[in-house]
Amino acid sequence: MNILITGAAGFIGSHLAKRLLELGHTVRGIDSLDSFYSVTLKQNSFKMLSALGAAMTVLDLTEDELSTVLDEIEVVFHLAAQPGNDPLTTFDSYFRNNLLATQRLLDGLNRSTTLRSFINVSTSSVYGFYATENEEAVPKPASIYGVTKLAAEQLVFARQRVMDFPACSLRLYSVYGERDRPDKLYPKLIKAINDNTAFPLFKGSMDHKRSYTYVSDIIDGMIAVVDKWDQAKGEIFNLGNSAAISTGDGLRMIEEIMNKKVNIEELPHRPGDQLATCADITKARNLLSYEPKVSPREGLERMVAWYEKEIVGKIEY
Repeated sequence: MNILITGAAGFIGSHLAKRLLELGHTVRGIDSLDSFYSVTLKQNSFKMLSALGAAMTVLDLTEDELSTVLDEIEVVFHLAAQPGNDPLTTFDSYFRNNLLATQRLLDGLNRSTTLRSFINVSTSSVYGFYATENEEAVPKPASIYGVTKLAAEQLVFARQRVMDFPACSLRLYSVYGERDRPDKLYPKLIKAINDNTAFPLFKGSMDHKRSYTYVSDIIDGMIAVVDKWDQAKGEIFNLGNSAAISTGDGLRMIEEIMNKKVNIEELPHRPGDQLATCADITKARNLLSYEPKVSPREGLERMVAWYEKEIVGKIEY
């Protein structure tokens, strides 16, 4: 199939694109190479995917012409977004990259005669402080990120309700792995231990529970949506790990893997942070046969090995 991935040079997008290419699909990837985090990391992914056969284009969904990249596309995975609960990121950035980008992409697909599936990639942050219930729970986002991602999801479903647009939405839970964003917990922790620098941790975070989900398990779920589109169309799915661990548990695992202790620098509490996530994946199990396979320990071992091989002494991360 002809598949478009927005945010293809990003963490999850690059893993998805690589897997789809390996499965024999034709992949078109777009990415603005935004400087929110390491452009070098994205450029490396961009080059890797181009070498594997993906048609990669630098493009900003919020302002560039989209018609050429949408031509003859059958499946869209919409991952491009302004991520994270970052107090330094403006509301305008969240609005532009989460809402406006989604609306322009949907408008660009208005005249498509080939589109079969539009897969919106959302987040457990739409649930708010506690993301532990199933997809029928009332969303209560507690961050601008969560609010704008929920709004983007509803833009997609509004189009489906009015125009029978072929869409579904995936709410992802704490994805980690190789090529992860440097601003996230585990990359920052690995870097701090490797560099012998202080690790900043927001007050109270050590006890936060998360459904940390290794990236290959998330990609399995995303591929299952394409393969089982009749069951997925019109639905929302939680994709994550049904077993949660605390931030403290993850920290101690990485200390053991790297055989070195971390020096923690406690920062003031960060408003809007989720206190507990534990993915209820009953629906994804029943309709998509989704089942995470990689344990937190195994995933973190792979991530540390990647960091030591691909990052240390090679690129600024």
